[in-house]
Amino acid sequence: MKKLGNVLYITTPQAYLSLDGETVVVKKDEKQSTRLPLHNLEAIVCFNYPGVSPRLMGACAERNIGLSFLKPEGRFLARVTGRVKGNLLLRKKQYQLAQDESTVVSVAASCLSAKIFNCRQVINRAIRDHSLLVDVPALQATSNFLKQTLLAIQTAENLETLRGLEGSAAKQYFGVFGGLILHQKQDFPFTGRNRRPPLDNVNALLSFLYTLLTYEVSSALETVGLDPQVGFLHADRPGRPSLALDLIEELRPVLADRLALTLINRKQINGSGFARKESGGILMDDDTRKKVLSAWQEKKQTEIVHPYLQERIPIGLLPHTQALLLARYLRGDLDAYPPFFWK
Repeated sequence: MKKLGNVLYITTPQAYLSLDGETVVVKKDEKQSTRLPLHNLEAIVCFNYPGVSPRLMGACAERNIGLSFLKPEGRFLARVTGRVKGNLLLRKKQYQLAQDESTVVSVAASCLSAKIFNCRQVINRAIRDHSLLVDVPALQATSNFLKQTLLAIQTAENLETLRGLEGSAAKQYFGVFGGLILHQKQDFPFTGRNRRPPLDNVNALLSFLYTLLTYEVSSALETVGLDPQVGFLHADRPGRPSLALDLIEELRPVLADRLALTLINRKQINGSGFARKESGGILMDDDTRKKVLSAWQEKKQTEIVHPYLQERIPIGLLPHTQALLLARYLRGDLDAYPPFFWK
């Protein structure tokens, strides 16, 4: 099994990265601040303005170290990659099956079943653990709705039906998500999902975490030899990582939504770390972004027993594990794609 590597997050806007031998050098205002061995890194994620030296870009591409650039609010900008790697025959099989309606419906239904199951788990755990602090009837009604949606997915015959069921489930889930915020309700009001730009603190936090997850899933898909842009549930669009978006559906409730609630409810972040821009969008400040990234890295170390593999793995390896299982299915080694159901 792949080992969970280190990720270097550059959050200081004025930082510039370069390469000195086999060492990454981080400079700010022409002064060296950090030196890290390149071989210890799995990825570098930059929120900085000056950028990265071409030499470091080339070294990352040669060593298959992910190098990505994001805007301060977390919106993806670009990813540096080297020569296309991976199994050509696997990608050809992926492209072929992405045109087969029965395969498309099967994979899409699997991803959505796990997503809705995991959303329901988030709600059910809140009912179980915080029954005196939450609106139990409202949460229970949503849980029942999601349960019925899971049954409907099993009989869906086309992609349009699946997308309709997913849309209804998401509306119900995010309709009660604000009720899962137990503390700091004034600083973190939530009435529904919005993005591009996010219009409140909770949506800004969720969008940031979803971007991090999308990056990691895209990297995992490339690592196992799949094309992140050719998906099954999400329509193909130029520059859109459709397959990555397919896989993050089942992982968002576990890796992102739960972490967002933890950060707020445990008061690890607060409303003063967010500011409204002239456009109306919400932006996290540098200190809050660092806290979120630190919590993200810590969460990735949490170990779980994978329900399909029955192996104990760090939760941060879920993107790689699910990408590997999908590749095995597309190759014909598995009868169906086994999504991740959070127990």
